[in-house]
Amino acid sequence: MQIHTPVLIEAIEARSSVNFFQPGQTLSDRAILRLVDLATRAPSAFNLQNWRFVAVRSPEQKAKLRALASGQAKVEDAAVTFILCGQHPRQGSLPSLLAPSVEAGYMPAALAADLSAAADAFYGGNVQLSRDEAIRSASLAGAFLLIAAEAHGLGACPMVGFDADGVAEAFGLGEDEVPVMLVAVGPAADGNWPQKPRLAPTSIAKLV
Repeated sequence: MQIHTPVLIEAIEARSSVNFFQPGQTLSDRAILRLVDLATRAPSAFNLQNWRFVAVRSPEQKAKLRALASGQAKVEDAAVTFILCGQHPRQGSLPSLLAPSVEAGYMPAALAADLSAAADAFYGGNVQLSRDEAIRSASLAGAFLLIAAEAHGLGACPMVGFDADGVAEAFGLGEDEVPVMLVAVGPAADGNWPQKPRLAPTSIAKLV
């Protein structure tokens, strides 16, 4: 198997969950949006792109978020803490998302119409399936965000220890948006552990 992107492989192998960040550091709007751009290269079912990123970076907003995240210091110490939201697939949202592919000439218009109808039928009325898809999409985007941060020399940490209902209310999330995880990002401080040893592939993979 030929490896075409050794830098990406190195980022995956080196990444660890950072618990200690350098307080007082900031990221520019451009840097934050670049991380979001890379995170959204993650796959999503039907190309729904059903995710949203709330970049919490002001001292006041970070303090509010920290209070909803069991007081974890990294929420405030990180340059930015993302609230990574998954959205329930929205009826009728797919045509505009597939239009660029049709216009570029590599997706037939008829196929785009079929996929749009299929997505609406697949998720329509099924709240559990829609929520599951929201969580899947946001989780995939979150994984890409972690690797993007590592590739830019930044520490990052996914977090699930927070009051989801409180975060949704405090930060104005929509009724169909699920706060799936927080991701703290910023320059890492000293004292963080390296990546912990992983189970051997032979112990967790079944080759059939």
